[in-house]
Amino acid sequence: MKDFRFYTPTEVVFGKNAESRTGEVAAKYGKRALVVYGQGSVVKSGLLARVAASLEAAGVACLPFGGAQPNPTLSHAEKGVREALAFGADLIIGVGGGSAIDTAKGIAHGAANPGVPLWDIWTKKVPLTRSLPVGAVLTMPAAGSEMSDSAVLTNEALGKKAGINTDFNRCRFAVMDPALGATVPKYQLAAGIADIMMHTMERYFIPDSRAELTDEIAEGLLRTVIKNGRAILNDPADYDAMSEIFWASSISHNNLTECGRDKDFSVHKMGHSLSARYGTTHGATLAALWGSWAEEVYRDCLPRFQRYAEKVWGEPDAAAGIRRTVEFFKEIGMPVSLAGLGIRPTAQDIRQLSLDATGNDTLKLSRVKPLGAAEVERIFIRAK
Repeated sequence: MKDFRFYTPTEVVFGKNAESRTGEVAAKYGKRALVVYGQGSVVKSGLLARVAASLEAAGVACLPFGGAQPNPTLSHAEKGVREALAFGADLIIGVGGGSAIDTAKGIAHGAANPGVPLWDIWTKKVPLTRSLPVGAVLTMPAAGSEMSDSAVLTNEALGKKAGINTDFNRCRFAVMDPALGATVPKYQLAAGIADIMMHTMERYFIPDSRAELTDEIAEGLLRTVIKNGRAILNDPADYDAMSEIFWASSISHNNLTECGRDKDFSVHKMGHSLSARYGTTHGATLAALWGSWAEEVYRDCLPRFQRYAEKVWGEPDAAAGIRRTVEFFKEIGMPVSLAGLGIRPTAQDIRQLSLDATGNDTLKLSRVKPLGAAEVERIFIRAK
């Protein structure tokens, strides 16, 4: 088992009508909250009003700030920084899925460092040494941002999507009412299921490291998501199944499933290059690429893929485990190719995507074997 550091400071409030306790927990961390949300579904459902009422009852003033995009943008986060500073916010709360929460994290970093370009913080040109506290009210299981140390923004001007990992991204609290998942469109639920699996598998396929307990947690999480993912897509009102998916979303990305093993995130890097260029749904983008990535690398990591096939799918060999995973993505309505995403890139497009994913061929992806631009280009071609 490799050395590791595990840090998960997020206070979780989980259960039916948990959003009514938002003010109670938020008051521990601030008195003036900028409340970040997306395209208006939380307004129509009445959730935003319930959250605001809970905050105000606890003595926390709040200012709603809507418009977070499915692939959250730098420009919107920068606008939120200006709103937070004008309001005197000392707390940022994301209400929604990963996009709202990642936007909230970006705003928190910018508002704590006025005058510093947010993209300079994001690209580590300026060290991040302080931020405002962030909280989350989760409406859908997917990104795991409510307990992760990561956040992603897209710089529209540059056409670049980038993530930042820092303890300052850790939410101080996360409020989770699984019943809210029933209001999410089934395609987004399916994309969330794919994202949860990918967060787990990006940490699982790491060779040459023994971490038995971590493996068992990851394998159990994957089996749970497969079983209950089918259940919620059949009946989104199945509260018990939705609860399992909500909790799996958090566990998949709070670093528990990398303890003693570490992580890779090669498929994420390739997926970011696609979604930055084409605006594709994050989880769907990962599903479209995973099978082609697995075909490229599995022979160099055969024992891991063999164990995955046996423990997760009950299959006798690695290739069958890959096939079952791709079939599951198809079953839940996820694309398993670029054409399935509605993308038909030219050879030049694919070359540029490969360069974007590898920092103009300065980075080698994958812990299994080095993947430079040429190898990543081959994966994109296979995924067409």
